[in-house]
Amino acid sequence: MSELNKEVVDLVWGRPTSGGVSASIFRRWTQGFLFSENEHSALEQFEGGPCAVIAPVQAFLLKYVLFNKESPNWRHISEEEQKFALCSTLSEILESACSTPSTGYCLVSWAKGQTPHAITHAKPRTQSQTQCTPEPESSQAPQELQPTTVSAEDLGFERFHSILHKRTVQSLSELREEMLSLYLTWRGGCGVLLFLYSVILTKGIENIKNEIQDTMEPLIDPVHGHGSQSLVNLFVTGHAVSNVWDGDRECSGMKLHGIHKQASVGFLTLMESLRYCKVGAFLKSPKFPIWILGSETHLSVLFTKERSLVGPESTSELARRVFQSFDPEDNGFIPESLLEDVMKALDLVSETEYVSLMKSKLDPESLGIILLGPFLLEFFPEQDSGIPDSFPVYHYNGLKQSNHSERVEYVEGTALVLGFEDPMVRTDDTPVKRCLQTKWPYIELLWTTDHSPSLN
Repeated sequence: MSELNKEVVDLVWGRPTSGGVSASIFRRWTQGFLFSENEHSALEQFEGGPCAVIAPVQAFLLKYVLFNKESPNWRHISEEEQKFALCSTLSEILESACSTPSTGYCLVSWAKGQTPHAITHAKPRTQSQTQCTPEPESSQAPQELQPTTVSAEDLGFERFHSILHKRTVQSLSELREEMLSLYLTWRGGCGVLLFLYSVILTKGIENIKNEIQDTMEPLIDPVHGHGSQSLVNLFVTGHAVSNVWDGDRECSGMKLHGIHKQASVGFLTLMESLRYCKVGAFLKSPKFPIWILGSETHLSVLFTKERSLVGPESTSELARRVFQSFDPEDNGFIPESLLEDVMKALDLVSETEYVSLMKSKLDPESLGIILLGPFLLEFFPEQDSGIPDSFPVYHYNGLKQSNHSERVEYVEGTALVLGFEDPMVRTDDTPVKRCLQTKWPYIELLWTTDHSPSLN
């Protein structure tokens, strides 16, 4: 790892200042992938920061448990099932990040003989200290003992980077075997960082630099310790782009990269309800009904087993996405002069006379603009989407302190998706609801608990 250390550190943590990387921020990232004692398919997060890795892993883990394995008892999976679910999930994310399979998959772990602590099964640390206990003789752990909790104060930033080892496997079958053999490493006190580095080196540092919008912005904020949108997108889509819209956009001669295909799990953000950004259809309408929810400071996950909520992109969704690609500022309209280009992009009849006729029809007041709504009604009238009016939902927040009674558990509820004309009693205006309204404008949420789940 020595020749790659500086490049990896600069990309993840930023160019070090005179004081170096903050010890408190590094400590917050030194945790493993640990399951909640109260919710067996839910990962715990000890402190703010690593949700940029933990929340995407949780989303893909739920996809594996609910839809790949179709586990009937998905909330009470066994320890062996936890092991296979986590390792299969991490393998899938690595596979997605791999730009060229011929280069193989990189796995970052501890250098031989340099394991910082030989300790046993992981136990969540308190915020004040981390306890390390000797490995019992009866353990079935590998001969080269891996850490499960590591005190950042004892290990330190420099020491951590001095004892890393990178190895490459070439095939998917070999990757899955190695993932299982490193299970204790992923659960260990630096498992999240070791896997983050594995993803980065599998993707390739130069590939990430080519996709990221601002190469001076590190993947982990050096002041607050939160992961960047590029880091979240890398884990969700395999591409470290900085934006959440569909496709690429031109802005003042610069090409700004976005999302290029339908994601397996989705992303919605409270920032869109505040009009700071616009999430595209590729993230809003994923292949599986699982969405990472972003607040100003944290990431959580909302999911359901209702598969009818997702599926291939409909013709009207395609039309909306194409139209919006010609409306990069999200005004809800395009100049009349671009109508022909939009119609050609959608393979609609685009002879000059017909386009002129449509301009007159869609812009009867000769304002020189074409509105999105009338365009869709003219060419792609709304059809029955097949989405149910109500469906069960679950919300996950990995931070103990953000859960009722400080127990990491899914909060169950029912989502009602109705039209604006439907009379009904409106539920509270919570951040979770405002986040979901960016996809379902008239959604209502009825939770089974007295406390609405927290986005933060």
